[in-house]
Amino acid sequence: MTTWGASSEVGRLRTVLLHRPGQELARLTPRNNDSLLFDGIPWLGRAQDEHDAFAQALRDHDVEVLYLVELLTETLEQADARAEIVESTTSTLHLGDSLRRYLVAALSDLAPADLAAVVTAGLRNDEVAHRSIVTSLLRPDDFLVDPLPNLLFTRDSSVWLPDRVAVTSLAMPARVRETQLTGLVYAHHPRFAGVERVHGPHLEHLEGGDVLLLAPGVVAVGVGERTTPAGFERFAAQVLAPGGGAGPGAAGGGALAETVLAVPIAQERATMHLDTIVTMVDVDTVVIYPNMADQLRALAVTLDDDGDLRVGPERSFFAAAADAMGIERLHRIDTGLDPVTAEREQWDDGNNTLAIDARLAVAYERNEQTNARLEEHGIEVVAISGSELGSGRGGPRCMSCPVLRD
Repeated sequence: MTTWGASSEVGRLRTVLLHRPGQELARLTPRNNDSLLFDGIPWLGRAQDEHDAFAQALRDHDVEVLYLVELLTETLEQADARAEIVESTTSTLHLGDSLRRYLVAALSDLAPADLAAVVTAGLRNDEVAHRSIVTSLLRPDDFLVDPLPNLLFTRDSSVWLPDRVAVTSLAMPARVRETQLTGLVYAHHPRFAGVERVHGPHLEHLEGGDVLLLAPGVVAVGVGERTTPAGFERFAAQVLAPGGGAGPGAAGGGALAETVLAVPIAQERATMHLDTIVTMVDVDTVVIYPNMADQLRALAVTLDDDGDLRVGPERSFFAAAADAMGIERLHRIDTGLDPVTAEREQWDDGNNTLAIDARLAVAYERNEQTNARLEEHGIEVVAISGSELGSGRGGPRCMSCPVLRD
C-alpha cells in the first residue's frame, strides 16, 4: 500500500492531482461569471491546451499526474458512491420535491462517466424532460445543477498532510460542492483505501490555498476571505493533537505539526488565499508580493502541557516562520522589480509557484520580471502559458494538489 502525503512545499513531488478544464468552463457567460468567481470568459480549447502543457511539464519531471474526473468516474462504479453523490447533488432547496424526485431517478440511471459530467459541468433547465412548477417558472437556461468551473483549482478542496488528507470546507457558495467530489474519491476510490481523513466540509471554513507546509511539523494558514478564524482554530487543534486529529478508532501516533502559524491577510479578491501572496521555492526561501511583505504578520499556535491551544504574540511573518522552522532566516525573493510591476505580476499569479523540488518551480511565463528574479537567485523556472487558465485567478500552485512528496 502506498503511503500518501506531504510534509513540506518543496520535497520532491511524486504524485499530483489535477483537473483538466472541461465543459464547466463552457458554461460561463457574462451573466454568471462573477457569481462563479471568474474575471473573464476563458477560451476552453486554449485553456485545455495550456493545461495539457502544464501536465506534460510535470510528467517531464517524473511526476505522476492524476485527473480528478477520471478518479471520480472510477469511483462512481460503486453503488454506494453513486447514491451518495446523487443525494448530495439533489439536496439543494431550490429544486422542489417533484423535480428532486425526477433528478434522483434520472441521475441514478446514468453511466458513471455521464454522471461525472453532470456533477462537474452542471445541468440546465432546458436539458431535462420534466415539467413541474419549478421548471415552468425557471428560465430555460437556469441551472438545476450548477457547473463547477473552479474545479480547475484542485489545491483548495483538499490538503495532503503526512499520511492523511484534510478535506476542506469551501467558503464561497459557487465552490461548496467541490469538496463533495474530492471527499467521495478519497472515501471510495481503491487507490486511497485506508487513508485517514481530517476536517471536512461540515466544519468551519478552511481552504487549501491558505495552507502552506513550511517545513515538517510547521504549517502556516492564511486567515482572510476564505479561511475563517474559527476554521483556523479547528484545523490547528486537529493537526496539533496527538494522533493528528483523525478521530475515534484511528491509529495512534504523534501530532501532524508542532506549530501552526495564523497569518491574517486582507479580505480582497487579489489576496483571496495566502498562496496569492507567498509560496515556497526552497527549504528556506519564499517568493512573496513585496507590497505586503513588510506588513505580513503571524501568530504561532502550539499545544500546551494540558492539551490546550496556546497563542503566541503577533510578530513578523518572517521572524515567526524562521523560529518555528528552526532556521536563522527565511529568505525572500520579491515579485516584480518595482511596486507597479509587482502589483501586475501578483495579480497574474507571479508568486503562485508550484515547487517540483527544492529550487525547481513551475510558474506562468507571462510574469517575466518575477521569473527573472527567481533565476537570479538560483531557482530553475519551468515556465508555462496561462493566459486562459489565469482568468479564474489561480496559478500553478492553485491548479495542483500534491498527493505525494518526498
